[in-house]
Amino acid sequence: MRRRLLVVVFALVALLVTGCDLRLTTPTGDAPLRYRDAVFASVAKTADVVYGQAPDQQGNQVTLKLDLYEPVGDTVTARPLIVLVHGGSFKSGTKTSAELVDQANVYAKSGYVVASISYRLAPNGCTSITIECINAIRDAKHDAQAAVRFLRSKAADYDLDAGRVAMAGSSAGAITAVEVGYGSDDVGTSGTPGYDSTIRSAVSLSGAKILTSPDPGEAAVLLLHSTGDPVVPYQWATNTVDAATAAGTTVEITSWDEATHVPYAQHRTEILDQTTNFLYWTLDLTHAAR
Repeated sequence: MRRRLLVVVFALVALLVTGCDLRLTTPTGDAPLRYRDAVFASVAKTADVVYGQAPDQQGNQVTLKLDLYEPVGDTVTARPLIVLVHGGSFKSGTKTSAELVDQANVYAKSGYVVASISYRLAPNGCTSITIECINAIRDAKHDAQAAVRFLRSKAADYDLDAGRVAMAGSSAGAITAVEVGYGSDDVGTSGTPGYDSTIRSAVSLSGAKILTSPDPGEAAVLLLHSTGDPVVPYQWATNTVDAATAAGTTVEITSWDEATHVPYAQHRTEILDQTTNFLYWTLDLTHAAR
């Protein structure tokens, strides 16, 4: 016990000396450590779970679905939840996009329950900032909030810890995750009423805040962004950092000096590691069920 305490003390001293942030450091502990390492060998996927229904901008009813990923053989009955949101400029993309499926399996093997969601899309999406684009962002936000409410309502069925919920996404999905993290608990037109849709953490790969701004006490946000991003300007990400800092909320940014958008393949290990570490600390997984 004394040796472990010394290790932690030395690690904290090193962090203070180097200026590195604790929220992005790797949690200590013998491997395999739940929520950090692969604890389970396989993952069970339940596809196309209906979580709501809502009209799109043309008035057509859209059935909203999610894919649920759970570790096989897990006996813990209060597991943290990550909701993943796909990209596609709010006009395309699916819940089975390759980077989301990869992340879902990685995080589920470490002990999370992961939901990858569909949401309402618009014909032109956000190829430019128009009323259609703004409404598409709002629809995506409301649908993602509806997914959180639905999953909280099913916490007993899916063995979820309703107090430890995070959201992550890429591009449009990253924007959506930040919008939910900083947004009020909007009921919108979809989902399960009577349950809270707030989240504790959001991870944004090539996204930023667009319609909302952080208020004190709202979600911790990790932004991963290229400085020359040709789709979502890097300045939008730094604006998000500035707003979060002014509001006193937790925010971190990792930047790559390159002109890329959603560079998941190029930076997969770093993205997975930083997300794992960030969620471990901001969801307080040291005290989560094991």
